[in-house]
Amino acid sequence: MSQIKLGVVALDCPDPRALANFYAEMLDWQVTGGDDEWIEIAGPAGRTLAFQAVADYRPPRWPGQEVPQQLHLDFDVARADIDEAERKVLALGAKLVQTDEQLREWRVYLDPAGHPFCLCLK
Repeated sequence: MSQIKLGVVALDCPDPRALANFYAEMLDWQVTGGDDEWIEIAGPAGRTLAFQAVADYRPPRWPGQEVPQQLHLDFDVARADIDEAERKVLALGAKLVQTDEQLREWRVYLDPAGHPFCLCLK
């Protein structure tokens, strides 16, 4: 077993509290504290996402690479729940930018700070 374990995944953004609230609501996780520079949310089994303030933040330009995405998050959703999950993320401020029209296995969104993420059928 490796001595190295993944800790937190942190997303750069202009407003950590707003983005933390977006993902906490989306995932039904809890904001666990922080300040204007760094906020974390916690979910099951010790999973954690963090949001870090960056001055002059520039969102990724997806799908273009003028400002590369560098990473994206995939969230698993049951096939029967995909439309409800989409309504939820859109109501929270996400923007739908692409669907997998051939396979209908995933949908790509931008969060309120412009980070791409996917709802993936599982």
